Parts: sequence; structure tokens; C-alpha cells
Amino acid sequence: MKAVVMAGGEGTRLRPMTSSMPKPLLPVANRPIMEHVLRLLKRHGLNETVVTVQFLASLVKNYFGDGEELGMELTYANEEKPLGTAGSVKNAEEALKDDAFLVISGDALTDFDLTELINFHKEKGALVTVCLTRVPNPLEFGITIVDDEGKVERFLEKPTWGQVFSDTVNTGIYVMEPEVFDYVDPDVPVDWSGDVFPQLMKEGKPIYGYVAEGYWEDVGTHESYVKAQADVLEGKVDVDIDGFEISPGVWVAEGAEVHPDAVLRGPLYIGDYAKVEAGAEIREHTVVGSNVVVKSGAFLHKAVVHDNVYVGPHSNLRGCVVGKNTDIMRAARIEDGAVIGDECLIGEESIVQGNVRVYPFKTIEAGAFVNTSVIWESRGQAHLFGARGVSGILNVEITPELAVRLAGAYATTLKKGSTVTTARDHSRGARALKRAVISALQASAIDVRDLENVPLPVARQQTARGSAGGIMIRTTPGVPDSVDIMFFDGQGGDLSQGRQRKLDRVFARQEYRRAFPGEIGDLHFPASVFDSYTGSLLRNVDITGIAESGLKVVVDASNGSAGLVLPSLLGKLGVDSLTINPGLDESRPTETADMRRAGLVRLGEIVASSGAAFGVRFDPVGERLSLVDEKGRIVEDDRALLVMLDLVASERRSGRVALPVTTTRIAEQVAAYHGTQVEWTTTSPDDLTRVGGEEGTIFGGDGKGGFIVPEFSSVYDGTAAFVRLIGLVARTQLTLSQIDARIPRAHVLKRDLATPWAVKGLVMRRVVEAAGDRYVDTTDGVRVVEADGRWVMVLPDPAEAVTHLWAEGPDDASAQALLDEWSAVVDSAGR
Repeated sequence: MKAVVMAGGEGTRLRPMTSSMPKPLLPVANRPIMEHVLRLLKRHGLNETVVTVQFLASLVKNYFGDGEELGMELTYANEEKPLGTAGSVKNAEEALKDDAFLVISGDALTDFDLTELINFHKEKGALVTVCLTRVPNPLEFGITIVDDEGKVERFLEKPTWGQVFSDTVNTGIYVMEPEVFDYVDPDVPVDWSGDVFPQLMKEGKPIYGYVAEGYWEDVGTHESYVKAQADVLEGKVDVDIDGFEISPGVWVAEGAEVHPDAVLRGPLYIGDYAKVEAGAEIREHTVVGSNVVVKSGAFLHKAVVHDNVYVGPHSNLRGCVVGKNTDIMRAARIEDGAVIGDECLIGEESIVQGNVRVYPFKTIEAGAFVNTSVIWESRGQAHLFGARGVSGILNVEITPELAVRLAGAYATTLKKGSTVTTARDHSRGARALKRAVISALQASAIDVRDLENVPLPVARQQTARGSAGGIMIRTTPGVPDSVDIMFFDGQGGDLSQGRQRKLDRVFARQEYRRAFPGEIGDLHFPASVFDSYTGSLLRNVDITGIAESGLKVVVDASNGSAGLVLPSLLGKLGVDSLTINPGLDESRPTETADMRRAGLVRLGEIVASSGAAFGVRFDPVGERLSLVDEKGRIVEDDRALLVMLDLVASERRSGRVALPVTTTRIAEQVAAYHGTQVEWTTTSPDDLTRVGGEEGTIFGGDGKGGFIVPEFSSVYDGTAAFVRLIGLVARTQLTLSQIDARIPRAHVLKRDLATPWAVKGLVMRRVVEAAGDRYVDTTDGVRVVEADGRWVMVLPDPAEAVTHLWAEGPDDASAQALLDEWSAVVDSAGR
């Protein structure tokens, strides 16, 4: 006997889950409903099956193919238009006309004994046997009355409560003889229970009803879909579950990684190659799909999570359904009954209320509160670029596909035949993405100079030597699972705002240039990169007095790429040095704030015990520098900026220094004391770079370990800053602690406030209004200066739903009061 699986319905009540996926492919316990159905058919010997398809038919065909993987023989009958329950089976008549056949829905979960149903049909000599079951609420189903012999006496499709006369309902499973096709007109919509069965009964044909024992759930609503998952986990339905039951009710599939410190309270299911981190909690009736990542602190209860979903740290999912390829960012909350469609982005700290429907490909902003369904609106990321280029979680937000499109868009903004320099840090993720970038550049008629793993300043310097631009891929500082794709201009600096917008537009339009076969770009690997860099550095930065000073320094390379430059550099400087952590460590491409602090403490201990003049610690890509004085005390980054400023200004006695407007005004006092002046810039690194490259600029820094040495380069360079610092200390004959002691203390405090995108403009208007007659500086954001010199600055973040505030006063209490006052202004506007 053959079977017919009806898999053509749209499943409109299950949208948005079925907006981009046919209902039979919806996973139950990480396996499509229809696969459970096919396995049931095979269990009862029904190996030859015809599948009727219509809505998103290709997806069903692609998934199941010819049935070989299931040990079955599948063929397909495609409907050009919906033909109804009987019409769709009629459409497959050619394959079914020779013998009795069984009809079953591809989107109902059941473990009925189909063999008993078939035997009953044969025993009764029926033309049609309807499989029936008893349900507590028959309103959504066709009610059927049978006599003592099992013969059907009456049908009623989807009754009201006033019409309910039985709890025995039609499951949509039938055994039929081929003669039934005589009662179905071809190529027109026809239903079994509404059209065919009444006619058969009118003619007295033998229609029987078989009341089956076992489980049956018509997965037609979100509630029944979630219930079906729970029933499988509870063992209420006899279906196969892939994986291993590692403890009662806790199923884990092959290749899944579950940290021992994760909390699992079954029954639950974790799909193949999923990863559950320490501190995550997964509770009853949760199904986690394949390749899902559940980060530390996440909480899931009665949640159904489809494949390839990223569940961010401290997010909270309760009683919801999350579609495939969706990213749920840090501390997002999705409430009971909510459904998130495929390929959505749920922003940080956003809340999706219960029973809300978010349709596929939508973005929920960070901090948003969503209490109505999101169907048509689609707010994509406003800008690709953040503070560090294009940044995101590796293989979640930043994928090889995205890297290819970005590189293609960047290449399109350049002339054919141009050269682009590429580089990376020492992480595996950056290595993999860079290869994708190189392929995209070459395919867009761009020649590539690949530096491989080099410090970021080296990549910038090499880009400036004849390339039209550059791309550096590194691990996001302090965020080990994220990467930055950084784009450089022809001078090795970050792209200007205008160039960023142009790249944005090309990327958004997806108008990528493709090379003809003869135009594919070349790839070569320049030699002696480090020698070229150090030679240029020593020629341009004043190193007089170093060799004679007898200085001793301790250098911490942080197991990063800065260590690749140091050996030849320190030898040529002639300085007595001790280098620690020089080797590359792939497992540590970046460091958290705690790791950095611990490294500085250790560096301080070595400096103090060895009698060194000072210690320096590079970040893993050699861009930034941290200092420890001769006593082993950490010089905080904001103080290090003032110390370097004092040293440079006291030696040069003229010129200007470039500093972002968020820097303490103590910097103005230091500069003025030595006859130099400050040029305030925006907080954007490319603006600081611009001023750093102008004639007359003698120094620049951002107060976060980034220093510009204009005589060598206009970008942040930790190695150049180190060389300059050695020369300055050697010539001035002062220790870092002595220099630090003569600089007044600064009191600058910072605070970040969540601000929805929609009110950012309103917030800034309210700030200007609240400033009244006070002096307002709009170099970047709004800086309000009080009559006594205290100031506060309010700046909306360009990439996140956040507003940043800085305040400075004569002491911490004064700065705190100012910060509280203006935080209230921002909060009131954001409500």
C-alpha cells in the first residue's frame, strides 16, 4: 500500500513561523513535523509515499529529496494552485490508481497504529475509512458520528458549541480505495469532508470511522506547536528523539557542547553542535536547535529555538518561539507567547512582550519595548560603521558572507587595478575572514598586498606606501568572540565620514563591481615589512641620548603581534630591556579589562624589582600603550596622556596638540605652561588623525592608550609612542612619577544612558534648551560650560541606542553632581 502525505498548506495561523518556511518543515524536537510523519509511515511498512506540495514546495523537496536517507521512496505531486484536501490527492491519482492508499497530513503529530487502521479498513470492505480520535475541544475539527459497526452516520465541519454533538473528530487520516477518485473533479478545489464524503453517504457507499488510540495533535496554532514540543519531551507521544538522554528527560544531540556549570532542568532538548556556556540556565520544555549558541547568564524556559540562533548573555526567553538564523543580543527579553520570525535581530536590552509577532528579517532596536506585532516595518542597521570599523560577533553578526559583501563594496569604491593592503591579528577568526576578503577584492579587479599577521600600526604604515586603501581584521578589544573589520584610506588612516557613507550606500544597494576573467586581481606578499617599519621609525623619531642614558625598561608584548617588531627594534635602540610575553597566543587575541589590569600589576612588580626606569604594555595589536612608573605603580590612561603631553610640550615649547573634547581641561593648563596650545577634536579617531597629520601638530592622544607621534605617523601607534617616550625620558632625566606629581589632578566622570533611536534628536534639543545662557561648545555633541569652569558633555552614540555623558569639576563630588543633573535632563527627554 502507498501513502499520500499532504504537505501543501500555507499554515497561515502559524505565521510568522510559516512566512518563510512551509508548515510541514517546522521542527518539533529539532526534527520537521513531516519527518516524524514519514518515520511513522515507514514503521508501519508504508515506504512508497507521494507528497502533495504547493506552498514553498521547493523547500520541502530539497529537504526530503527522494527519501533515500529515510529508507523510503518519495515522489511529489505539485499543485499550481490550492486544490483542497481531495483535489490535491486527485492531483496524484496516476500514482495511486492501482491499490488502496493511506492519506495523512504532513503537519500533524501522531503515533497512531496505522497497521490497525488499515486492517480495520480491509475487514469492513470500506470505500473510505476515516481515522477518528477524541479531543476535549472539538470546535476546530470536523465532528463525526459512527454507529456500533463503525459506519459513519454524520459529519459536521468545525461546529459551534451549540452544534457540538460528539467529541470524536476527524484527524484527516484516511484509508481509501481508488474508486473514490470518481467523485473528485480534476483541477478544481474539492474537500473530502465538505464535498466528497456527503456525496458518498448520500449514495450509501461504505464509509467507516476507526477510533484510534494514541497521541494526535493538529499543529495549527502557536499554542499547539509549543504544546507538541512539551508532549514529545514528556514522552506522551511515541516518536524518535535524536541524541542521548544524559539524565532523566535531558536530551543532548551529537556534537553539542554543554558546559558542566550550565544549569539544565529537564525535560529539554539540545540540538547537534549547539553550545551552552557556563552560567546559562535551560529549563523545562525548552528545545534548542542545531548550532545554537546560548551565552553565559541566558535563561530559557518553555522556549522553542530553531537552528543557528545566537542567544546573547543574560537574555531571557520564556514560552516563546524563535526562528532560525536570528540573533538575540545581550540582556534582551522575549515574553510568553511571543514569536520571532527567521533572520531577525533582537537588540540589546530590548523587550518583546507576550503574544507579539515579529515577522522575518526585522530588527528590534537596542532598548526597545515592543508591545505590538512588527509586520511591515524593518529598521535595519542605520550605519555599518561603529567606533572600530564594522564590528560584531564572529559568525553571528560578522560572517564570511558579510565579509565578502563588505570587501566587494569597498573594492567598488576604488578604481579597477588599484592596490589594497590586507592584514590581520593572530586569531583564527581573523585569518578565516581575511581570506574571504582577499577573494572578494581580487574578484573585483583589485590587486592585494597581504601582510598576514602584523601589528595594526604596521598595517597602516604599509597601506600608506602606495596602496589605495587597506583592510585590517582584528579581534574586538576586550570582546574575544567579536571581530572588527577596519577600512583604511590611502594614508593608512580610518575612512572619513564621507568615505564611510559612500561605502554604506554601495553596500546597501548591493551594487558590487565584478572583474572580467582577465581582470582578476593579483596577490603578493611583501618582504621585510618589519625591517622597513623599524628603519623608518628610527629615522623619524628623535632617539638621541637613549644609548648613553643607561635606561632599563620592561616591555610586555601581551602575547600579541607587537612582539613581532620588538626584537629588532630594541636591539637597534641600544636600550637595556626585558621583554615578557613575547610569543603569539592564538587563544588570546584580545584581553578583557581584568586581564589587562592583572598584566599591568605583574608588569609593575617586575619593574619595581628590576630597578627599571618604567614599564610599557602593548595591546595585542600594538596600537595602544599602557605605562607603569619606576615604582611599579600603574599610570592610568588619562594620566599617561598628561604625562606624555608634559614631556613633549616641555621639549618642543611650541606647536599644537590634538586632543578629543572629552579630555580634562587640565591638558590645556599643561600645554599652555610649556608654550603650546590644544586643538580640540571630535571623539572620532579619524578626526584626531586628521589634525595629527596637519603641519604644526606635535602630539595627539585619546586618553585611552592611543598616542599619535606626528613626525612618524598621524595614527595611533604604540611602538612609535614607546620609542618617543624612551627618548624623552632619557633626555629630560626625570622619572615618570616626578612628571606625574607636578601635574594637577583631574576629576572627569563618565556615564552611559540608554536612549531609543527615535528620541536621540529630541534629547539633544532638550540639552541645548536646558543650557540657557551658558556657553555651549558643539565641536562634538553638546558641551555645556558653567560660569565656574565646570563642564558637562552630552554625545549620542552613532552605533548604539546610548547617550554618553562626561562631566568635570574641581573634585569628584562636584563632577558627580553635574553628571546627575544632566542625566536627569537626558532621562526626561528620553521618556
